[in-house]
Amino acid sequence: MPRLQKNDNFIDKTFSILADIVLKILPTTKEAKQAFYYYRDGMSAQSEGEYAEALENYYEALQLEEDPSDRSYILYNIGLIYGSNGEHIKALEYYHQALELNSNLPQALNNIAVIYHYQGLKASSQKNINISKAMFKKAAKYWIKAIALAPNNYIEAQNWLKTTGREYNA
Repeated sequence: MPRLQKNDNFIDKTFSILADIVLKILPTTKEAKQAFYYYRDGMSAQSEGEYAEALENYYEALQLEEDPSDRSYILYNIGLIYGSNGEHIKALEYYHQALELNSNLPQALNNIAVIYHYQGLKASSQKNINISKAMFKKAAKYWIKAIALAPNNYIEAQNWLKTTGREYNA
């Protein structure tokens, strides 16, 4: 089951070794350990751009993982893959599922906002003003939530909110 590292990334290898050691000494179920191995292998594949392999591992991890917080990170990473492949609707579905399990996930809130902002820009360029306004309003709503959880992050979003007057109007 362990994924062969295709690159010589010291940090990835170190993480894998440490994770294996921790899993051997922590009292946890066999399913939880297997879920973590799949998650780790999914992260490794994702970092190498092997998205199909990463998705396979994440879906396996989802089948085994019971902890809601851990499941939220798996769902978030699946959303990342779909988002990076331009499948924004699917990405939004997974980000929202992640937030249902863990509402304190500012990176999911940010990514939702980024997708809505992109859709707003696209609608604006196509002269769909009503759709553009609705998408920008949604983006502002999610960025405000993300910034509330991580006030030192998302500086560009904070600037956009200020310059467009959407700081408090979402």
